[in-house]
Amino acid sequence: MREFGYERVFDVSGAVALLGTDPDARFLGGGTNLVDLMKAGVERPALLIDVQELPLDTVEFTPDGGLHIGATVTNSDLAAHAEVRRHYPALAQALLAGASGQLRNMATVGGNLLQRTRCGYFSDLAKPCNKRSPGSGCPAIAGEHHNHAILGASEHCVATHPSDMAVALAAFDAVVTYETADGPGELPIADFYVPVGDTPHIETALPPGALITGVALPPASVAAHSRYRKVRERASYAFAVGSIAAALDVRDGVVTDVRLAFGAVASRPWRARAAERALTGRPASAEAYAAAADAELAAAEPLPENGYKVTLMRNLVVAVLTELAEETAR
Repeated sequence: MREFGYERVFDVSGAVALLGTDPDARFLGGGTNLVDLMKAGVERPALLIDVQELPLDTVEFTPDGGLHIGATVTNSDLAAHAEVRRHYPALAQALLAGASGQLRNMATVGGNLLQRTRCGYFSDLAKPCNKRSPGSGCPAIAGEHHNHAILGASEHCVATHPSDMAVALAAFDAVVTYETADGPGELPIADFYVPVGDTPHIETALPPGALITGVALPPASVAAHSRYRKVRERASYAFAVGSIAAALDVRDGVVTDVRLAFGAVASRPWRARAAERALTGRPASAEAYAAAADAELAAAEPLPENGYKVTLMRNLVVAVLTELAEETAR
């Protein structure tokens, strides 16, 4: 293993300043992804800056009635938080669906947002990968791709984003807050992850040297009636082959508000806005849910071995929205 330095920081400005001293430095939260990539040789930081002691470990109501979640809050603590479970249940469910209990105890909100793809070609240094080595190629297109992207991919990369948490955050229009040497900033999660295009190695729109300080969830009454559903190849710890975060409000049998985001189908959490538009104002029925899913999935471009995801996601939309509608009617 390559030798590296280690520094623990206790204030945000000091963390940002320290990162600016070394272009090969990385922030370290729980280390559940970064350390694995270091062991594989994919990540080779010269300096690790441990941010776990920063005062960013709280979940608080915002003046407008939303929530602000600190970047070092662990996935376990966030999933167990009473206000998250009450006002954004799909977020709590997404967190509990991700990884194992031991990993959730260590993994942080900020680190979860920045985790890298689990594509086997990305983690194998013997193979080319445009995300790891720009310009080297994407062997997954002609190789193993049964769990790869069907939406928003390109000829340069078909990997998917692995986060469950980020899918729920996308459904609720979360805003990522950060700090740089020039001061604070924020990015709506819709803009946080950039399209894969011809630069798959550029994954987020964070400015250079930025430290994620938290996530703001705006108030949304529909979020209290939400659900996260994850399909995986085994019931225990596994990454999704398809997932959905959904929230639904039905009045007099008509959909008045709906939020939909898909996971494991693109290089970033996929907000299903075409489906939302197709469903809003329509009758709350299985036929309408299926038509909305078809409107979103019309843009899918599956590869030979992952076309099953189109049917999977369509069925997820219908099943989860049906369940939510039935609960509303009780």
